[in-house]
This record gives sequence, structure tokens and C-alpha cells, in this order.
Amino acid sequence: MSIHNFAVTVAKKAGKLILEKSQKPLKIERKAPKDLVTNVDKAAEKLIIKEILGKYPNHGIIAEESMDKAMTPAELAKKKYIWIIDPIDGTTNFTHNLPLYAVSIGVFKLDDAEKSKNFEYLSGELVAGVVFAPALKELFSAEKGKGAFLNGTKIKVSKVKKASDCLSVTGFPPKHREMNLPFFHAMLKKSQAIRRLGAASLDLCYIACGRFDSYWEFGLKPWDIAAGALIIEEAGGTITDSFGNPLDLFGKDILATNGHLHKEIVNTFKKL
Repeated sequence: MSIHNFAVTVAKKAGKLILEKSQKPLKIERKAPKDLVTNVDKAAEKLIIKEILGKYPNHGIIAEESMDKAMTPAELAKKKYIWIIDPIDGTTNFTHNLPLYAVSIGVFKLDDAEKSKNFEYLSGELVAGVVFAPALKELFSAEKGKGAFLNGTKIKVSKVKKASDCLSVTGFPPKHREMNLPFFHAMLKKSQAIRRLGAASLDLCYIACGRFDSYWEFGLKPWDIAAGALIIEEAGGTITDSFGNPLDLFGKDILATNGHLHKEIVNTFKKL
């Protein structure tokens, strides 16, 4: 079984667990005043990590709810593959029974690990990505060089060519809300409309399948974007940082579009 197919299997198992446990009262904790984690996040992440290490004991792991127990950068730098996991992207939505949440699993292959000193310096490429929205029964996936798919059907980005015709989406992480306001205001003028779903992985996948045309956000983590970044690329879209520079998976900002709109939006952001 390929790494991609295994990631799909694991995401489905985690999704099944999430749906089962969501039928019982949640135990909700606060990592920060507006940053939630539930017993279900933790259980799903535990399942995912157990499955991965059972199959690939020599692979590295970066997982949102286990960062206090994470491998050090030096340890990760010795791994050929790193799995980047968000057990429930959109936890706030999940706690409100809003079905816009997903399991996100990206697989990163290192090609320059021996020179790495920190997460920011790990060099390589994403080779597999899976985003599974269990409540919506939608599974997005991609394998490097083989296209992007939604429930087994190949997907492509939209053909919208002007920002004035585009449906945009963004997010406002608690610690970076003010930072996004001038960008939001600029895109509010430029776009046909803007949405805010609360799950970065789904925002990216919705670009990939043509539901949205552009997406930007600040203050993200690698587990928010790893899987979706590959899915976008394999669907024919463009993904960079906010100002058109190559995407830093371990950076903090992102701009993803159908490709046609990218230059126009980058130029808009550079003026802010």
C-alpha cells in the first residue's frame, strides 16, 4: 500500500472515530482564551499516530495536539518522511456541531535534512495529502504528480480570471485578527464576495475543487496547510505566501488561488 493510500485509510478511521465520539458529551479545554481542544481531538490524534508508527516506525510526526511531546528539530531532521497532522481542523466548528471540520494529514519528504537546524529550515516536498470531512462525507486527496481528487473523482480549480468575479475565503486566527483587517478590507472591495469557514484545510480544498477562487490567511501552522497545499497544486492552483514568494510550509501566511487571479491579488497585497 502506498503512503498516499495508507494516509487515506488512516484519515477515514479517524473520521469514523470522530463521528462516533461526537454523539456523546464533549470534554472541552482551552489552550488559549479562544483556542479550543476536545477529548475527541486528542483521541483522533492518538489513533492517527498509532496507525502511522505501526506502519512506519522510522517516520517523524508533527501533530497539533502533541507538540509538547514532539520530536526535536534535530530528531526530525534525521527522518526521511514527516507526517503533519491536524486531527480536527475546525475544532470550534466541531464543538458547535457545525459540520465544517476535517481530519488533515500531509506527508513531507525531506531532501536536505542533514543541514536542518530548525523546523523552518527543513527542505523537501509534500508527497501526499488527505483532508477528510467526515460529517460531510467528503474526502479530498492528492499524491505528488498524480492529480487531486474528491471522493475518487478528479478535481480542478476554477477558471475565474478577474478578482471582481471571484469568491474569496479567509480566516481570523485569535492571535492574528488585527493583522488581517487591511487585507480583508482590500479584498472586500475587490472580490465578488468573501466567506469565512473556520477550517483552513477545507478552505484550501474548496479552492482545489473550484468552490472558491482565492484564499489568504495569517498565523497558520504547518498542520493547517500541509495536506491542502499539495491538493491545491495537484488541482492546478497556485500557492505562495501573501506576497507571491514560495510557500514556506513552516511559515505563517499563505495565499492560494486558481492561478489566474494570483498576480492581481499579490499586487493588491503589496500595496498595503
